[in-house]
Amino acid sequence: MDTGTHIVMGIALGGIATLDPVVQQDPTLFHAVFIGTIVGSHAPDFDTILKMKNNAVYLRNHRGATHSVPAILMWGILIAGIIHAFVPQTNLFHLWIWTFLAVSIHVLTDIFNAYGTQAYRPFTNRWVAHGFINTFDPYIFLLHIAGIIAWILGANPGYTWLIIYTVIFLYYIKRYLDKREIVRKINDSFAGVEQIATSPTIKQNIWRVAITTTDKFYVGSVENGHIQIVDEFNKIPLPNTKLMNLAQADKNVAAFLSFSPVYRWEINAFDDFTEVRFIDLRYRSKNHYPFVAVVHVDDKFRVLSSYTGWIYSEQKLQNKLFIGDNPV
Repeated sequence: MDTGTHIVMGIALGGIATLDPVVQQDPTLFHAVFIGTIVGSHAPDFDTILKMKNNAVYLRNHRGATHSVPAILMWGILIAGIIHAFVPQTNLFHLWIWTFLAVSIHVLTDIFNAYGTQAYRPFTNRWVAHGFINTFDPYIFLLHIAGIIAWILGANPGYTWLIIYTVIFLYYIKRYLDKREIVRKINDSFAGVEQIATSPTIKQNIWRVAITTTDKFYVGSVENGHIQIVDEFNKIPLPNTKLMNLAQADKNVAAFLSFSPVYRWEINAFDDFTEVRFIDLRYRSKNHYPFVAVVHVDDKFRVLSSYTGWIYSEQKLQNKLFIGDNPV
């Protein structure tokens, strides 16, 4: 989920914590828990700071180790321990439990969008992206805003948030059923389907889809249950050549390939270099595929420059490659 939604979820969990008799009877503990749930609800995304280094490091690590099983336990202990150091008279166990729940809910909600997370590390490094909740879902966010307003106006926080989260739970079930129906229709309409990447939009009736079959990639949308294919590409394996092997070894390309399950590639020859480009097919927006990895190689098989990340203008991409915003 987005940062704003994670934070309001932390506030909501702080409200639900008032149903805990131990928290309810200790105002100091309540305030400690409230801080813990807000910080804990955002803590796994502290790895966003890695973007300051470069996109390759960010892609390799964002929603990776910080969202893993050991990290969930570590964040709860660390945050609760720091808060408890300032208010040692509070019940550490209850402070940790609510902080741990905040971190767990953060990771849990992240697996339902298209970006996903490596939540099952260290058992497996595969990305878990169920793709039926938007990274920013206005319905979920607005329900939280309504709950915060009701709490400010004097509503019982515990029961208010339980009602709201019951509604959100039912909403998740509804979106899951929506996706399941889309997957069923795609499987009925295409032969040899190997993978279906779904990505909901802000509009409830419109989804983006990237379909992998035995020999094709299809990119399109599903609107009111109707599948519309807008792009079709042949599924061509990566060639075992010196150029392609060199490109795959580049740190930016390697980071892209470790993250993207549905992509196509192309090679373009220019006067002074050859460009190898990898294009993620899941994020098509306004006739453009913004998530790419590009590497430039000269005729002596030296990497001149490379880049990976979200880019919405070809000119900006070339500027980054030639100016060296992301040097090798």
